[in-house]
Amino acid sequence: MKKHLRSFPASIQNARSLRKKATVPERILWDSLRARRLNGWKFRRQHPIDQFVLDFYCREKAIAIKVDGDVHARPEKTAYDLERAKYLELQGVTILRFANKQVLEDLPGVLGEIRKVLER
Repeated sequence: MKKHLRSFPASIQNARSLRKKATVPERILWDSLRARRLNGWKFRRQHPIDQFVLDFYCREKAIAIKVDGDVHARPEKTAYDLERAKYLELQGVTILRFANKQVLEDLPGVLGEIRKVLER
């Protein structure tokens, strides 16, 4: 049985706010993930886990998907992303990261990578 991860109240509030401010790449990917459109897997968007908010999360497989813009190339953001990934992986969550450009230019390739991980 998968471990149920908790969320902090501030993370829940932040997730609600982020759902209203989705980027274009997030909206495009969400359209392919929502309503079990990707091989029947259920995804949640802007899902809070502990103090973090994940762009997309499949609880059944403990897979998080992050869609990153150019800001994630900054050294301070890269360090934060690495620490978050380490923490979440210790909690049993697999992290998949895609650049905005990947989602915009190769959505079928992105979905194919997600499928591969879901089918493991």
